[in-house]
Order: sequence, then C-alpha cells, then structure tokens
Amino acid sequence: MGSAHGDAGSAGVWARTVSVPALDLSHVTLARGGRIVLNDVSFSVPKGSFVGVLGANGAGKTTLFRGLLGLEPARQGVLCVNGAPVKRGNSTVGYMPQMRKLIGGQLSGWSMVAAARRGQHWGLPWCGRKGREAVQAALEAVDALDLARKPVAVLSGGQRQRLLLAQTLLDDPSLLLLDEPLASLDPARMRETAVRIHTLSRSRNMTVLMSAHDINPLLGLMDHVLYLARGKALLGKVEDVLTTEALTALYGAPVDVVRAGGRVFVVAEGGGAILQPHDCLGGHAHA
Repeated sequence: MGSAHGDAGSAGVWARTVSVPALDLSHVTLARGGRIVLNDVSFSVPKGSFVGVLGANGAGKTTLFRGLLGLEPARQGVLCVNGAPVKRGNSTVGYMPQMRKLIGGQLSGWSMVAAARRGQHWGLPWCGRKGREAVQAALEAVDALDLARKPVAVLSGGQRQRLLLAQTLLDDPSLLLLDEPLASLDPARMRETAVRIHTLSRSRNMTVLMSAHDINPLLGLMDHVLYLARGKALLGKVEDVLTTEALTALYGAPVDVVRAGGRVFVVAEGGGAILQPHDCLGGHAHA
C-alpha cells in the first residue's frame, strides 16, 4: 500500500510539473512611449509550442516581446516564463530582434555570433573553450559553419538571419522570441527559414513565438496563432482564430475574413483592409 501511495504521489508531482506553461500572462497591461499597447491581456502558451504572432503594425508584437524580456515593466498584471516572473537577462530566453540595418559588418560571422555570448553582462566578449564550443554548436545548428570566416558585410539577408538565429541559441534557451525573422527574405527563403526554426524547436524542445506579417511560410508548422489587435490578444488554432466571428469579437467592430485564390484577407466594414493579406489555404502549405 505504501508503495502504491508513493507512486500516486509521484505521478501527481509529475503532472503538476509538466502542466506549468512556457508563458503565462494574467491581466497584463503594457505601454510603450506612454501609450497603452496591450490592455488587460491574459493567455497561456504550453511548453514546446510553435506560435505565430500576428497583427497590424503597432498592434503590440514587439512590445509583448519586450515585456517578456523584462524590458517593459507591466503597468498591471503578471508575466511569467516557465512559472517564474519575467526578469532582465534571463538566459532561458533567446531573443532575435528585427533587423533593419547592418551593424558590425566588418566582423566575421563567427565573431558576430560570439559577441552575443553572455549578452546579459557588460564588457567585451571573451570565449574560453566552452564558449568556443557553444559558438561552434550554434553555427552548426543553423547550418552556418561556412559563414564563420566571412565578413558579415558580404553576406545576404538570409545568411545574416542565420547568424542572428545562432546568437539566440548560445545559452541553450527553452524559449525563443523571434521578431519578424522572415522580413526582407524572398518567399522561398521565408519557408526555408521557418522550417529550419521549427526543426530546431522540435529537436531542442523549445517554445517559439515568431512574429510575422505573412502567415503562409508558417502554415503546417504552427501549433497556435496569437493575434493582437486593439490592445487585446486571441490565442488559438489557425482555423479558430482567423474567422469572421473571432476577429469581429477581437476588434469590437465588423470584420470580414475573406478567402479568395488561396489567400485570406482581413477586411474592415466598408472594405478597408486592416491587416495585410495572409495566405492560409495554399495547397503547398503542408509541404
């Protein structure tokens, strides 16, 4: 009897452990530049999920990521990562910001990745044996060993994106926050990059939040969509979130989700587009 009771107790502890979400937001309000961007938002993301984060410019995608990094203190509510309140310099979180201009173009690919090691600390980067091994492993993980000796200035946008992705892997994070990693890539490279990130997330059991303007490269890869609009958030399956009923409720105004030619358009009453069109029904989505 004692043994059976012990097994039951262990099972209970195990169930509670695995039920802790990767992300948990409870009644969170975030502001940027004095303007409230997300207001009283609550949702939970299960560990190991691959989530596409959608919304128009200014909807709060970057602000949400900054909040999860501890860079934007919440005006109210609680943000938790792996069951603990968010904090700056959390090495379990890897972050890839939007890349708008080239920085450090004279650096080699190896040095660019190495510069991000222990990025939560001030000072010049220094790599001992373990550090060099970590950089090498990160480059290998994103198939970028051939870029190690090349100056960043001569690399294509897609190659630089691979190095930025390698940076996020240095501390073996359990959560990746990727802010528009597909921006400025051609459609073929978008899909290739999305698949690479998805494969990494599965092999390392990481949770991924990836913001994007075009949902098509993420189809067949996402477990959930997180849609941001008018300070609110809606998390769910693609087929449940991108519907007329769901988005009308989220926007608090009439919205039509129109499917035509294998694409999905979110259109406000009167025909004004309120979001860029998203391919959601392409026949190659699950390729």
